[in-house]
Amino acid sequence: MASHRRPKQPTHRYTGILTVTAAAAVAVSTQPASADPLPDPNKKGVQAQIDRLYEQATQATETYNGAKEKADALQRQVGVFQDEAARKQGELNELRDRLGTVATGQYRSGGLDPSLQLLLSQDPDGYLEKASALDRIGERQSALLKDFLSQQRALQQHRQEAGRKLKDLDSTQRDLRGRKTEIQGKLREAQQLLNTLSAKERSRIAAEQDRANRAGARAELGDQASASQRAAAAFRAAQGRVGKPYVWGAAGPDSFDCSGLTSWAFRQAGISLPRTSQAQAGVGARLDSLGDLRPGDLIIMRTDLSHVGFYAGNGQILHSPKPGAQVRYESIARSGMPFMWGVRLS
Repeated sequence: MASHRRPKQPTHRYTGILTVTAAAAVAVSTQPASADPLPDPNKKGVQAQIDRLYEQATQATETYNGAKEKADALQRQVGVFQDEAARKQGELNELRDRLGTVATGQYRSGGLDPSLQLLLSQDPDGYLEKASALDRIGERQSALLKDFLSQQRALQQHRQEAGRKLKDLDSTQRDLRGRKTEIQGKLREAQQLLNTLSAKERSRIAAEQDRANRAGARAELGDQASASQRAAAAFRAAQGRVGKPYVWGAAGPDSFDCSGLTSWAFRQAGISLPRTSQAQAGVGARLDSLGDLRPGDLIIMRTDLSHVGFYAGNGQILHSPKPGAQVRYESIARSGMPFMWGVRLS
């Protein structure tokens, strides 16, 4: 896929209630500045703390995404086991009815010892035929009983497995809630620090972020082709999301976190990726050198593998970087995140 200068795409501001804390870096607060003077007169220390909190929030988001993916999988498994248990119960009910019918028939036809019945019978040949039929009924009842007991054991196993999955799901959901609280706490702390700045300083930060978003809507990418058609298709899908806001835990189509963008884009190309950057780092062919990357390859950032984006060509990454930012192009060298390796999917 040839790739040339990208036309400037319209940016979008995100004002949803759910992510008001995530937009803190571009929001101008109306709250008064703190009465306590900060030691750094230029407030650079505060901004560095805010940036660090956003980084911690994005790292925690990938952990949250992993827990969410596990919870969703467990929920599906619980549903399967519960449905299977319900089906087994229905089969058992049918077997129980059939066993009851056979038992009732035998009870009604019983009474005398078979040898006396034969002795007193006025039609020995007819009796012997009936006795043979009763033996066959007994064999059928025995087979039904064995089938019933087997189905009963299978039902118990499904119920036990569903119970174990439900326990795992409950534990995972508690972890999920804890991660969510952690992320919201980081973003809330960042907002509180932002509120300590003067209106002028907050306006300057907002303007810088706005400039970064506008500049990141376009980039000189060169004309290097993608390694495969599906990688090219995924990259084109991601390019169509430039200007969409970063929202933690979001996977499109109108907002994204970092791994949400890559997993959504590859899904448009018919490839299912794991939800987290750490898991995405382990799929496909690993590329250790930036020089080996081609547009559409995944690029894994940070030593804990907590950030992922698309290699866009000419030393650029296309990604959803952090709270307050939008999906944009950015120089890898200037992103502030160390490159770990690339991943190529065929």
